[in-house]
Amino acid sequence: MSGHYEAPIREPLIIGHKTYHDITEDIARPIEERAGKLWWISLYAALVLFIYGFGCIAYTIGTGIGAWGLNRTINWGWDITNFVWWVGIGHAGTLISAVLLLFRQRWRMSVNRSAEAMTIFAVVQAAIFPVIHMGRVWVGYWVFPLPNQFGSLWGNFNSPLLWDVFAISTYFSVSTVFWFMGLIPDFAMIRDRAKTPWTKKIYTFLAFGWGGKAKHWQRFEELSLVLAGLATPLVFSVHTTVSFDFATSVIKGWHSTIYPPYFVAGAIFSGFAMVQTLLLVARKVCHLEEYITMYHIEIMNIVIILTGGMVTVAYATEYFIGWYSGSRFEDFTYLSPGAAVGPYWWAFWSLIICNLVIPASFWFKRLRTNIIWTFIVALIINIGMWFERFDIIVINLSRDYLPGSWTMFKPTIIDVGVYLGTIGFFSVLFLLYARTFPVIAQAELKSILKISGETYKAKEGDEHH
Repeated sequence: MSGHYEAPIREPLIIGHKTYHDITEDIARPIEERAGKLWWISLYAALVLFIYGFGCIAYTIGTGIGAWGLNRTINWGWDITNFVWWVGIGHAGTLISAVLLLFRQRWRMSVNRSAEAMTIFAVVQAAIFPVIHMGRVWVGYWVFPLPNQFGSLWGNFNSPLLWDVFAISTYFSVSTVFWFMGLIPDFAMIRDRAKTPWTKKIYTFLAFGWGGKAKHWQRFEELSLVLAGLATPLVFSVHTTVSFDFATSVIKGWHSTIYPPYFVAGAIFSGFAMVQTLLLVARKVCHLEEYITMYHIEIMNIVIILTGGMVTVAYATEYFIGWYSGSRFEDFTYLSPGAAVGPYWWAFWSLIICNLVIPASFWFKRLRTNIIWTFIVALIINIGMWFERFDIIVINLSRDYLPGSWTMFKPTIIDVGVYLGTIGFFSVLFLLYARTFPVIAQAELKSILKISGETYKAKEGDEHH
């Protein structure tokens, strides 16, 4: 164990005097026991939103995107705002899983499973918006370079919009494989504990013949490292590619070299905030306080401070360049004096307050270790990051180079309905996941029990005294 020594001064990652059997029981309990009233209420509320959103999507497809609040000047609006927002939320899962695995960060073990699931569910929501925005959903497959009867009817490979298709589909595929592979030992655990024939058959199929042999574990660990190596570049490439949708254009405020790193930092910023939101709920509902500890919450808040600082520097740079250029057109970009006092002033100041002012409270240890305040700030950050994407798209497009075409954007009830529907769909998927899949990787927790468990820490502390 000398090679795996961990200093006693570090906070334990597993609190309570847990044994291997205790970990198995605690992780399997949400799956094996009946769902509580809170879970059912949440599911019904999410289903209502999902059904309403599905109706709005059906109406949009049947009527056309004229049902949205778009116009000739603002041809990207609410839909692409939500697309970029959902892609950003999906970033933290792969970061926690892949990058922190390569850096051997053990604190990720309690949060990576839910973060990976959040990534997959968020990318599914993001994919809905560009498909509908195409107008003709039934020919959406034309974005892929497939053989067809029309000759070389392929997309324009010089377009960042096509790069999005490949980047996001690759990201989704690798993240799904990474997530499912990590679940295999836990599926085998549920299989061995199954009390009904159907449950045993389902989890036997999902476990892929896992037997827990040394050879199985060797292949599992090797494949984990390979997938982590593949997924790590995707963390940076996906939202970089999304930023190219804007940065390669000639529209004022968009044509900027700062966009790729700025978008990646913002994505991780919003993604970690969403992970915090979901984990704090799962921690309470599934009674996982001994495994998702205050130490985990504080470390994630520190990452939010770091990425929030990067976003703040990007905001200041954008504001300064807009002012320093002296261009009357740059004076109404999403971060400019004109935006601060113009007709979209409410969106500008929502962005500043939600993303810069309120998250700065995490610099104080008392606040970043307060669960209620952490939950509130995580929600506020997600709201602020939505306003950031709204400001980038709508404010920049509303004042173009022809004053005669200046206009305002007003979302319709269909716009709002589609967005609420994706929130409901995301919630339904996450709630069903929490009831059918282990929300924490119990095998990984057991591997660090003798290193980072509270009992071990206490013994180590006594030895050093």
